[in-house]
Amino acid sequence: MLIDTHAHLYVDAFDDDRDAVIERAKQSGVEQIVMPAIGVSSIQQAIDLADRHEGLYVMAALHPSEVKGATDEDLEAIRSWCEDPRIVAVGESGLDYYWDRSYDDKQKEYFRWHIQLAIETDLPLIIHNREATEDVLRILEEEREASETPERLRGILHCFVDPPDVAERAWDLGFYVGLGGILTFSNSEVDTFAADIPLEHIVVETDSPYLAPEPNRGDRNEPAYVRHVAERLADVKGRSFEDVARITTENARTIYDL
Repeated sequence: MLIDTHAHLYVDAFDDDRDAVIERAKQSGVEQIVMPAIGVSSIQQAIDLADRHEGLYVMAALHPSEVKGATDEDLEAIRSWCEDPRIVAVGESGLDYYWDRSYDDKQKEYFRWHIQLAIETDLPLIIHNREATEDVLRILEEEREASETPERLRGILHCFVDPPDVAERAWDLGFYVGLGGILTFSNSEVDTFAADIPLEHIVVETDSPYLAPEPNRGDRNEPAYVRHVAERLADVKGRSFEDVARITTENARTIYDL
């Protein structure tokens, strides 16, 4: 069994064959899929899917790209959703310095809000980080230090591409690292990094429909392809596929309480 810990199944890219995509995932041994939110409307879309298909789970948050135009009403909606028992995590939230640096301060403010919400609700936090590693870790450390219940801070650094020392720092904060399709890319260093990160600190993901792994690179990604990620991880670690599937599944179940 495998768990795809990060897949946007509700987006338009799956409108023509969503049920078939979910069935292909099951046939590939992917029995559970966790869907991160992008904005408020995506939460309801994901909930509707989870209500129709066994093994789908939902997060609630504002993606960094949605923060620029976000309002207090959006935050209150996120907070309200986190009271729903179908929500298993706060995510994905974080920092993205790749596209637009004009609202960095608002990104940081909203990231801190999501961290505090995750601690308050005792839910794991799923983090989007693009070219913002030092700020992500620094803010996490500051919020943990300021919290009266720091043991509640935990989660996943999604789409992890950083060296092992970053993974170790993240683990010290209670975070697993999420490895996806980039692990399989021939022009990526992630496989080298992953070799030195203990399996006990790793979960696997697709980030569907984005970043499809080899041999499907360039195509639409889908949860069935998380198997390619796990197979590559097994090669990198010199372990059997069965070991990688078992350990990463246990990790995912632990962090999401599945």
